[in-house]
Amino acid sequence: MLSKLLATYCLGINRLVYWVGVSASVLMPILAATVAFEVFSRYVLGKPTIWAYDVSLFLFGYIAALGGALAQQNKAHINVDVLYLSVSMRVRSLFNLASYSLAIFFLSVVAMMALGKFEEAIEFNYRRQSEWAPSMAHFWVMMMVACTAFIVQFTSDMIQDLYYVVTGKALIEPENEQQESADNFVEQAGDA
Repeated sequence: MLSKLLATYCLGINRLVYWVGVSASVLMPILAATVAFEVFSRYVLGKPTIWAYDVSLFLFGYIAALGGALAQQNKAHINVDVLYLSVSMRVRSLFNLASYSLAIFFLSVVAMMALGKFEEAIEFNYRRQSEWAPSMAHFWVMMMVACTAFIVQFTSDMIQDLYYVVTGKALIEPENEQQESADNFVEQAGDA
């Protein structure tokens, strides 16, 4: 019963983070179009825009920050492979638990700072220091959302790793046979 509840929570978080990351990826063509328009406007028309640099900067920030939790879900962030791959799956899970705890602490601090910056941006009408001078409030909202997505993804990963440390079994079964056989091979190599 408890394992089913934990698996449901983790799968729900994985789905939520997946859709946040996919939504952020939709911004990539908009970023490319903005940069292309600025290049065309500057070099062909001879009239650069005052807004394209700021828009592209914000879009890049949105894509990177909101896509970070999806990268974590896919285990795409860097790791010290020399050490990490030389230990058993159970020890890897312990390494993960320690690093996820530190990451959650750091992200909590960033989220609290972003909340403070958002409140300041609203209260004092902070704007980007450029000719166009757009408001900065939306950026801090995005940072809070990105930090929250990261934190909930880390909680899902922590539950899965803790479950593996306790039971020696995966909480969520891999979606396909290929992934399962690859995980079994890595586990056998790590245990040897």
